[in-house]
Parts: sequence; structure tokens; C-alpha cells
Amino acid sequence: MCGFDKEKGPGRLMKKGLTLIVVGHINFILSAIVHGSVLRHISKPSNDISTEYTVSNIISVTSGLLSIGSGIVAILVSRNISNVKLQISLLVSSCVNALLSAACLIGLLLAISLTIAGDGSVLMKGCNSTNTPVNARSPVIVDCPFDATRIYDTTLALWFTCAGFTSIEAGLSVWCFVVGLTLRGIGPCAKTYIREQLEEEALASRGMTDPGHSSQGQRLIEHPSSA
Repeated sequence: MCGFDKEKGPGRLMKKGLTLIVVGHINFILSAIVHGSVLRHISKPSNDISTEYTVSNIISVTSGLLSIGSGIVAILVSRNISNVKLQISLLVSSCVNALLSAACLIGLLLAISLTIAGDGSVLMKGCNSTNTPVNARSPVIVDCPFDATRIYDTTLALWFTCAGFTSIEAGLSVWCFVVGLTLRGIGPCAKTYIREQLEEEALASRGMTDPGHSSQGQRLIEHPSSA
């Protein structure tokens, strides 16, 4: 976490930003598939249909979009480390994305747990027949307005995949947040970076003063009698 330096740090930040963009796109697409296609029959809030699936999927979509934005900000910061506005933008976007990704992960794990515990009974509430088995894993499907074949396995597979990508988003966002704190000189990880900045400023100040001394020495060499 504290391995950010002026030589390899910007390159690492750019890689993390690109990874955030790719992961955000994949998570956004998977969440859109789950919410808009697989679970569209239970995504409408009503008195008899639970809305935890809707909430978790909407948060997943939002987290994917925010991860893409955070990745773009990280790339911009890697190209201009000293820009204060970009540093603050990296801090804010990565912090919000980390919190939202954590909330998304908790929501997905909750939805997965409820689905497994109830054998997918909530997934079958869109069926109109009272003879429909409660267990979604049952091969007998009666009078469902949608194709319930493999809906249990498909939903869980997509949810587990989304949860994995969401955890990656959260980890990368935390790393970017620490880098933002380091660039702003906040926290224990900023000591190394600040020390490097001070050393560079000291070398720059020496470079400004050394030419004067060298020119004076050159004049003494050329005109030793004047000394």
C-alpha cells in the first residue's frame, strides 16, 4: 500500500486505473444482464415480491459506472501527479467507490444467502400457478410466464461473478484512496513520497545556486590577478 514512488508510482496508478475501467465495464454488463433479463420478472416492487434483488442489482450497476469514472480519474492523475484538483478528485471518487463497492458486495452476498437458504423460492414468485413448487431447483415447472429453466443456477453464477468483480473494485479503490492520501501528504504512507519531494527540491535549489558558484570560480580562473 505504501509502495508509491515518483518513478514507478504513476505507472502503477495508470495500470490500476485501466483495471478499474475494465472491471467496471464487465461488472456493469453482468449486472445489467441480471437485472434486465434474468430477473426482470421479480424486479418490480410489489406487495408479494421482495425487492432485495432489485436493490442489490441497481447498486451493482451504479458501482460499475462509478468504477469506470474512478479509473479515468486515476489515469488522469498518473499523467499529472502535481495537479491538486485531480488529487482531490481521486480521493473523493475512490473513497465513494470503495464504500459503494463494499455495500454492493454485502448486498450481493445477502441476496445469494437468501436465495440458497430458500432454495430459490423468491425466484419463482412470478409464477401464477398455485401448483408451482417452491423449490426453484425442482425440474417440475407449472404455468410460469417466463422460462424458469436453469434460472436458479444462472442467477447464482452471475451473482457470484459480480461479487468477485465487486471485491476487486473495492480493493483497487482502497489502493487509489491511499495513493490520494499519499499525494496530499496525509497518513503514514506520505512520508516516503514527501521525503522524495524534499530531496528533489533540495537538488533543484542546489542546481540554481551551483551555476553562480561555478561561474565565479571560472572568473577567478580566468583572471587570477583580480582575486
